[in-house]
Amino acid sequence: MADTTVATQEEYVETEVEQQVEKASAQNRRYLRLREMIAFLLTAFGQKNLNEFVNGNRQFFMISFLGISGKAYGSIMFLETLYDALDDSISGLIIDRTRTRWGKLRPYFIVTTPIWAIAILMLFTTPSFLTTPIAKVVWAVIAIFAHNLGMSYFGVWQIMPFDITPNVNERNNLLASQKFMELFGAWLPALLPFFIDLLPKQTNNAIGMQDVYSGYALIMVIISAVTAIYGFFVMRERVPLASKEQMKEIGIIESFKIAIKNRPMLVLQLNYFFNGLKGIGASNEKFFWIHNAGAMSYSSIASIFTGMPAFIITPLTPKLIRKFGARNVGIAAGIFGGAMYTLMFLIGYKPFGAWDKAGHIIPNLIYMTIMLTLCGLPNGVINVVGTILQGDVYDYGEWKYGVRNEALIATVSGYFQKLANSINNGLSGFVISWIGYVAHKDVFGNIVRETDNSVLSGFWFIFCIMPAIARFLYGVSLIFFNVHGKFKAQMLADLEVRRREQVRQMQTENQSANGE
Repeated sequence: MADTTVATQEEYVETEVEQQVEKASAQNRRYLRLREMIAFLLTAFGQKNLNEFVNGNRQFFMISFLGISGKAYGSIMFLETLYDALDDSISGLIIDRTRTRWGKLRPYFIVTTPIWAIAILMLFTTPSFLTTPIAKVVWAVIAIFAHNLGMSYFGVWQIMPFDITPNVNERNNLLASQKFMELFGAWLPALLPFFIDLLPKQTNNAIGMQDVYSGYALIMVIISAVTAIYGFFVMRERVPLASKEQMKEIGIIESFKIAIKNRPMLVLQLNYFFNGLKGIGASNEKFFWIHNAGAMSYSSIASIFTGMPAFIITPLTPKLIRKFGARNVGIAAGIFGGAMYTLMFLIGYKPFGAWDKAGHIIPNLIYMTIMLTLCGLPNGVINVVGTILQGDVYDYGEWKYGVRNEALIATVSGYFQKLANSINNGLSGFVISWIGYVAHKDVFGNIVRETDNSVLSGFWFIFCIMPAIARFLYGVSLIFFNVHGKFKAQMLADLEVRRREQVRQMQTENQSANGE
């Protein structure tokens, strides 16, 4: 009788293995057509160009040409990002429950395009009827919030790889191709400064700087809209819709209660916030290049070289992490970056003389490129470290609460990051007003270089010290990330024992259910 029972168990196991092999084989089927892959990659290309253009130029255009103050812009962005945190939650619920003959995602490729397209054109337009400061602020509010609304729903294109094919390998290949395609998505926006600098300077030219921005916005919108519409008609959704049970959301209050108890997650969110402060310097760098250096195209020339070390540093980062630990590597990267930005600030931006003299431009530009390259060396490291530490947070949550709740942690993390973005976006505008900058234009509507030394010093301070502070605080905050060293090793050992026990328990339950 015992032999019969053993034979039955072995037969049951073999059957289960055969079913899993058959299932895995079915998942190897190819679903994607070539034109679907092309459509998705083109959509990614269009959106990357559009986002790079909008994020890199919106603040400069609205302050310099629309004429709103830095304080007003910062206030709008602060409120907009707070709204964004709520809007993303609502739009996610609506999208998940959408049911149409075209699927749940594809309709938003079409429905939302007019909203964000018109909003972006508004962002880079200054109608003549905007004659008062209040009217300009209202125009900016409508444009910024409409852009956010449209993009909240159009963002479904990023989810499309998970619904366009159930084949995991096929999906991963598509995502890898997307990241490669997006590398080209910054090229068109990077050409904008060259068109600006090619404009005739003291002549009655029919096309001014403002017109170049407006025209560029129209081109970016057309590229993105055409690729999105093409994607709607070509791509298909093949993954079955989730059941109602799977769509149940975890309550916000409960999520925040658990988040408060998860120390590594809180430290990591604080770390993200400090790292985000660097964006204040980045969002204002155009002011430095046009006013302190004299030409925005210098930033494009420098950026050609400053990003190159990332291709070398990023592959080496896993080796550093294996040797020293992700936390310690992150601390070192933050301190190194902060030290380099501080050193650059102390040396100044014109060690070889004023930029407005021909003989000084090239050596100053070479110096700035070298220093910015050194400042940017930790960027690749920080990106990898952030991903590794996020995994440590998931492991800690499983160890602490007995379940692996990545979705819960990701939801709470999203709220923290939205809050951090709202503060950083607000500060990016306030610092411009703090240094006393007011845009001046010539009779042709072009920006006139600032000559006030206090304002120029303010631009340089923002350009260097804000990133320096961000990097130092990033490194220091990781000291409090407790998942490392012996504690991490013991935690992982505990998890291994628990997981083995869970597997045994599941096997026992399955055997009992089958009457064995």
